[in-house]
Amino acid sequence: MMRVVVSEFVTLDGVFEDPGGVEGFEHGGWAFGYERGADGDRFKLDEILEADALLLGRVTYEAFAAAWPTRTDSSGFADKMNTIPKYVVSSTLRQAEWSNSTILTGDLTEDLRDLVRDGEGTILVVGSGAVVRELLDHDLVDEVRLMVFPAVLGHGASIFAGLGHPARFAVSGVQPFGETLLVTLCRHEKAVPTATGEPPSNPRSQPVSAG
Repeated sequence: MMRVVVSEFVTLDGVFEDPGGVEGFEHGGWAFGYERGADGDRFKLDEILEADALLLGRVTYEAFAAAWPTRTDSSGFADKMNTIPKYVVSSTLRQAEWSNSTILTGDLTEDLRDLVRDGEGTILVVGSGAVVRELLDHDLVDEVRLMVFPAVLGHGASIFAGLGHPARFAVSGVQPFGETLLVTLCRHEKAVPTATGEPPSNPRSQPVSAG
């Protein structure tokens, strides 16, 4: 069975769309100008190196597929992005030419359940708001990682807008990255119900190791 980890860049007011400015949204590129420092860079590198697969929506997949195949770096990030198994959820995409890509075109809920049940290791979800919400609605997310940028946009798509029912998580760690204009990593684990059926209170937050 796969462990499902959702990892997102978000603003203070919860906007997640187009942090890098490549998708054409009005306020795209809002992540620029903020510092996550060497520890933040190391966390994102370790995150992808430790993942066993990527699960993406069509928009995120196409943005990544346009950028990563021609990239190289000494850290191994680009190599891992280009070789890791990638699953793209889409009813309209006909070909997925980026290496090691599989299109999920059937019943989304059943496809996701089968993928999680039959796979092993960690499947990482980034961007892909509709996929994240579907996973949350069916209680398939084990951890949510939010790298929060201290920007307020006033409008824009929220990663959690439109959930069918509430999802409960417990804070497992909080850590600021950088020295000025910081970003903050907030980690949340699925809350396991107690014997009474109520979720436990959140554990005391601990710093998250960037390594």
